[in-house]
Amino acid sequence: MHHPADTADQQTVRSTRSPNKPKTVVITGGTDGIGRALAEERLERGDTVVVIGRTPRKGEAFLERARSLGAADRARFIRADLGLLADNRRVLDEVRAVFPVVDVLVFCARFYRSDRAETAEGIEDVFAHFYLSRYLLGHGLAGQLGRSERPVVVNVAGPGAGLELIHWDDLEFRNAYHGGAALGQAGKLNDLLGVSSAARYADIGLRYVLVHPGPTVTGLVGQYDAETQRYIDAQQLTAKPVAEALGPIVAAIDAPPRQSLSAFVEGREIDVRGEGFDPEAARRLEELTEAFLKDLKGR
Repeated sequence: MHHPADTADQQTVRSTRSPNKPKTVVITGGTDGIGRALAEERLERGDTVVVIGRTPRKGEAFLERARSLGAADRARFIRADLGLLADNRRVLDEVRAVFPVVDVLVFCARFYRSDRAETAEGIEDVFAHFYLSRYLLGHGLAGQLGRSERPVVVNVAGPGAGLELIHWDDLEFRNAYHGGAALGQAGKLNDLLGVSSAARYADIGLRYVLVHPGPTVTGLVGQYDAETQRYIDAQQLTAKPVAEALGPIVAAIDAPPRQSLSAFVEGREIDVRGEGFDPEAARRLEELTEAFLKDLKGR
């Protein structure tokens, strides 16, 4: 996917925007947990906020909160199942039609599955929801991000693990599925997505920030077996509040790092120059992803 070069009009838009002006912020998973808290924080700061989620009731609750803040005209909810590629493309169409500029794109949506499941499009659900969606939306909104003076993508995943988590010959876990392994692999794929995206969009000044907030008291939506649910319940007893988890994300938006790619684990910056962020592995993943999407389209 090649992003379009700036036209003269786009360059004019970028040159007249100030980092102190209100931003347009798009948040996946913006109706729950960290995403919802961030959405409200940005509304209170005067930004325009687009949240994407699958539950109309939660979307309406966000819009009601916006009305209570006097920000109804700056809030938008897009209902979508981000595990479906068709829904991701519909989201892209809607955002691009309404917002010529996107300043900040934040990926928070995730859905754990103890049991392997496939989407209606025949794709393993965690791979589709936690990785392919972020791939499509990140590249699909590159044109809008390119018109921002300080474009930022914040990918809330779990940076820093090793490449051994990737099942290169079985990305959809058709064999020996395990929910934790599928989630861990998807997080690692997002590390490599950050590597390739930062390199591809360096010319527009994109800052790509990978964030692992650590255990946080959130809804942790998903399908859990009894053993995993007991583990989650125990973890939540000592997890940090959502407000504390917001810190590194808000910092990345307000004062983007100087480098094109950065990663933070519970507020501590980690080195993105090691083997776990290998550019060759990132290129390999990008080629596999493009081939996968092409094959899926052909089917």
